Amino acid sequence: MLNLIKGSSEILGMNARNLIYIRPNNLQKAKRLADNKLLSKRLLKKNGLPSSELIAKISSKTELDNFDFSKLPNSFVLKPNLGFGGEGIMVVYGRKKNVTDVWVKSDRSKVTVDDLKAHILNILDGSFSRTNIPDVAFFEERIKLSKVFKPYAYRGMPDVRVIVYNNVPVMAMLRLPTKESDGRANLQQGGIACGIDMASGITTTAVQGKSKIIEYLPGSRLSLSGIRIPYWDKILEMAVRAQQVSGLGYLGADIALDRDRGPVFLELNARPGLSIQVANLDGLLGRLKRVEGLKVKSVNHGVKLAKNLFGGEIEEEIEEISGKKIIGTVEKVKLVGKNNEEIEVEAKIDTGAYSTSIDAELARKLGFGEVLDYFSKIEIPQGFSRSNVKDIEAELRKKYLAGNEDLKDIVVIYSSSGVTVRPKVELVFYMDGEKVVSWANIMERTELKYPIIVGRKDLKRFLIQI
Repeated sequence: MLNLIKGSSEILGMNARNLIYIRPNNLQKAKRLADNKLLSKRLLKKNGLPSSELIAKISSKTELDNFDFSKLPNSFVLKPNLGFGGEGIMVVYGRKKNVTDVWVKSDRSKVTVDDLKAHILNILDGSFSRTNIPDVAFFEERIKLSKVFKPYAYRGMPDVRVIVYNNVPVMAMLRLPTKESDGRANLQQGGIACGIDMASGITTTAVQGKSKIIEYLPGSRLSLSGIRIPYWDKILEMAVRAQQVSGLGYLGADIALDRDRGPVFLELNARPGLSIQVANLDGLLGRLKRVEGLKVKSVNHGVKLAKNLFGGEIEEEIEEISGKKIIGTVEKVKLVGKNNEEIEVEAKIDTGAYSTSIDAELARKLGFGEVLDYFSKIEIPQGFSRSNVKDIEAELRKKYLAGNEDLKDIVVIYSSSGVTVRPKVELVFYMDGEKVVSWANIMERTELKYPIIVGRKDLKRFLIQI
């Protein structure tokens, strides 16, 4: 794998990392701070840098015996204070329905109070600390998955690792949890790492595990290149600020994107690994040498240097390599009606939705009034559940599809607004010059900002600039 990295003579090895960059730049005091998650959290908060909120901590068996687990929120993360490598972290997603003392993890397995106590005892005994010394357990808020990354993440939280040296972000990667990694964003365990262009915040190359270069998210046709990381400038600024306040001259800043809060620190790393070079197919050593000795005047100056030194014309390169058009999250589309009348509207590009949806009123303007009138008269079963949805759909198709040539399918849709049964029609539209033929479902969208959303089924020829 290393021989695929451009400028392989500039690869940073572990000995060079330890002797040239970590030992002289990360003093013991700073390393102890980074290794201690609670101290790091306190330091970040003191300096106005966001991290997940602390809920409670348990420092001894006596505190554990007296702890009131009923006061824990529905979702939380349990961590060892001195843990490393992601070991010992338990992520709880919610309480079991109608039960106050049982929670559920991402794999839907149950967690009882006894399970929590047993795990905390292991933490207190030092089972997950770097040198097996007694530790402290703490609960913190669970960061909510950003909608941007929802299609790419398997039962876990993606994060961005940024390497900062001399107040300049020199390299970054997006880490994605996978089924192979059991929902952890850990490359060593089978997670995915995507290199990031420092100027644009757009992903470039991707690897899974230690050596497998991949183009698409496993099991899908979602391209891993061309993902634009939201809040990119802010992420870089936060990483530089973290270096300044922590005293870590060679820093790995791990930052997640919370659905509501935006970028949030997960932790500071005094000994960041070297797999980031594989994700970027580029060596760290050359980049570190380029910023050595530079006089960096401010946070913004450091970010600007990173973009100028380590960024490229990535969008053009991606379009050329992939043959796909890069589009934004909102695009103008030209809809072609049954009578060939063209209507131009703004569409929301939504990779979280599988199918394209169009507003009923707009559908009528495009000539689908007859099929909507026909659909309004069919008998929709009431009170069905997820367990018999397929049977309901099959029954409706058998009874009604032949009754109107424009009715291509009947589907049951579960969404935030509830359960609806919708008709599907063949819709032709043009987006960024590309013709798309879609089986779009029709729904009432008059109260929503965009009359059409384009789902990922119709985005196979596009890369999304988020």
